[in-house]
Amino acid sequence: MSASPPTSGTAGGNQQAPPTTSQAANALVDREKIYQWIIDLSNPDTRENALLELSKKREVVPDLAPMLWHSFGTMAALLQEIIKIYPAINPPALTANQSNRVCNALALLQCVASHQDTRSAFLLAHIPLYLYPFLHTVSKTRPFEFLRLTSLGVIGALVKTDEQEVITFLLTTEIIPLCLRIMESGSELSKTVATFILQKILQDETGLYYICQTYDRFSHVAMILAKMVIQLAKEPSQRLLKHVVRCYLRLSDNTRACEALCQCLPDQLKDETFAMCLKDDKATKHGLAQLLKNIETMSSQTQKQQQPPGQQPQQKLQL
Repeated sequence: MSASPPTSGTAGGNQQAPPTTSQAANALVDREKIYQWIIDLSNPDTRENALLELSKKREVVPDLAPMLWHSFGTMAALLQEIIKIYPAINPPALTANQSNRVCNALALLQCVASHQDTRSAFLLAHIPLYLYPFLHTVSKTRPFEFLRLTSLGVIGALVKTDEQEVITFLLTTEIIPLCLRIMESGSELSKTVATFILQKILQDETGLYYICQTYDRFSHVAMILAKMVIQLAKEPSQRLLKHVVRCYLRLSDNTRACEALCQCLPDQLKDETFAMCLKDDKATKHGLAQLLKNIETMSSQTQKQQQPPGQQPQQKLQL
């Protein structure tokens, strides 16, 4: 969709001539179509086409999110699209058409989640929780994989903003164990998005503290990351490895976590296993070098410390 034409003024010099009446009319028609499609969302008979058309336009209509959020009945219609396929996910019976349709609705929710004017209200309404049943699914069929990936995209859009309220909200939900399960058994693309979400949670001080607060939380994260490294050694993915390394690097910023990583960091990150994979990725190569430096520094400090008499040795992470 092109930008709206100026309402006044004339072109001068080598500037382009102002839009013709026909061009201006086309721009207006496009805008009117957006309004009509939003209205059509409230009608079950016209909703499917409206979902498809609006999902195509979400990248080129900057204020689509506020229009969706503030228009009467629209968010309820989108939630209806999500809820009505719950019966198809357990037992798994989701068809390609059902998956495509609900993913168009999810794409519009991602639009709302991404926009600064609607994000807070989106969280306050706890709308991400409606997506969690989709992240619980384990079927490997394409409709389910597409559904999980699109749902992860909504959460990814939230964490991409680096806003404290997003992390605070997510930490009150089950998003971390859900991401860890997908990181362990999802497709490469789903694993990448799930690992990115975990990385963004870790980058926040509150998120890092939360994960390293208990032994069980940290050990679960460390165990899944280690499994991913072993799998990446067999099936390399530069994009996925980048996020795994960033997760490890951030964990090493926590003293207790760094002490545990001295014992459980996979050998594949210490040798030349990923040398070819990282050949053209200087940033990740630097991040890995910094991680190993942090581990080495912590290991040296630990060795120098004399164990006080009678004190029980600290529990070590075993994978």
